[in-house]
Amino acid sequence: MLTLNRMSRVRLRRLTRLPMISPREWVRRLVFWVGAMFVAVVAIGFAMLADRASNWFVAVQAPRPWIALIICPLGLTVAFLLTRYVFPGAQGSGIPQVIAAQHMTDRTAIARVLSARIAVGKIGLTLLGLCCGASIGREGPTVQVGAAIMHALGRVLRLPRLELERALVLAGGAAGIAAAFNTPLAGVVFAIEELSHSFESRTSGTVLTAVIIGGVTTLALAGNYTYFGHTSAVLDFGPGWIAVVLCSLVGGLSGGLFSAALVRFARGFTGRFGAWLVRYPVVFAALCGVVLAAIGIASHGQTYGTGYGQARGMVEGTTTLSGYYPLLKFAATVISYISGIPGGIFAPSLSVGAGLGAWLSHFVPEAPAGAVVLLGMVAYFSGVVQAPITAAIIVMEMTDNQRVTVPLLAASFLAFAVSRIVCRRPLYGALARYFLQAQEKTVAGDAAGPRRHGGA
Repeated sequence: MLTLNRMSRVRLRRLTRLPMISPREWVRRLVFWVGAMFVAVVAIGFAMLADRASNWFVAVQAPRPWIALIICPLGLTVAFLLTRYVFPGAQGSGIPQVIAAQHMTDRTAIARVLSARIAVGKIGLTLLGLCCGASIGREGPTVQVGAAIMHALGRVLRLPRLELERALVLAGGAAGIAAAFNTPLAGVVFAIEELSHSFESRTSGTVLTAVIIGGVTTLALAGNYTYFGHTSAVLDFGPGWIAVVLCSLVGGLSGGLFSAALVRFARGFTGRFGAWLVRYPVVFAALCGVVLAAIGIASHGQTYGTGYGQARGMVEGTTTLSGYYPLLKFAATVISYISGIPGGIFAPSLSVGAGLGAWLSHFVPEAPAGAVVLLGMVAYFSGVVQAPITAAIIVMEMTDNQRVTVPLLAASFLAFAVSRIVCRRPLYGALARYFLQAQEKTVAGDAAGPRRHGGA
């Protein structure tokens, strides 16, 4: 009888260790699900605050455009100082930081990149940038914030292996992009194509679950909306397909130039200009604000903020902008990014692409203007991020139009090929590499500091 009881206890312990029955595993799943919902809630709140910040600046400068010459330099200077001295590591998009975290092996370094402090700073400083007219988006920062939330949960769960912690970070980033745009499929593809560059069986289930839960939460709180509205544009095979080639060439080339400019600036400059930047970074941030204000005044206020309203108007055919809009928005986004403040490039890039498509539609009368706008968006965005599948799917989901899937995919892959001629390395991958190098230098400096002091 005693032997039977012992055997029963052994079988019960073995049974409770099975993944689908283990109480410990179910606690982890529950915490993970709650975390995915929290990522969606934060993304929705961030979106609402970002809209209010942009609207505030538009309302302030609309009756007196000259005031931007004061607000933009002052705002960018304050944002830069806070980023550098209060929230170091919060600068830029946030996506390179998440990619870098996937390649780190030191858990302390990962925790520093994805800390709660950085997440709070990322949100606050992005909102500050929008309040002063910067041409930035909230989607990239949302990816880092989502990754930070899930990383914090991983530390609470005390995951035994580093790969499980990386899977949570990847899932948080994917849930962040899915909730930011309300595009679940794009969130999954973005995680595979851009954040991880792989599709492992363990990671895939975690990412899919996070995106599904985040998507359901977004649907419940924000409704079944499409980011850039609805369009019924169709592009049948025929002479109108000239627009696919034209948008691919122009979008891929300009997107590649944009990426090359940001990569070149991240790499740093030598000579007098490089020395001046190192010595006077605050002055440079203020000058960026002056240039940003000048571009905004020249565009009659159209280049400030995310560019969401302009892109949506062009997609739905309710807005007509100057042919100079894509060039001015391009310049405003570059200036905003290199100033050193936090902020993403997703929404501004899609806005530039929409402007390119609207401009190019005049040269291809055989193609519907609405379809060419979508082609311009996907071509330029693919040229910038060099993630062609993500670019096609994200535009398709954001405009609720599956009837142009094939032209979008064709334009996206052609633009990707053109962009690689101009910028040989993907933007986010290159920025992640420079970020890792900067982190290594920081760690090396911290380690060498005490030794130098002791030797003295």
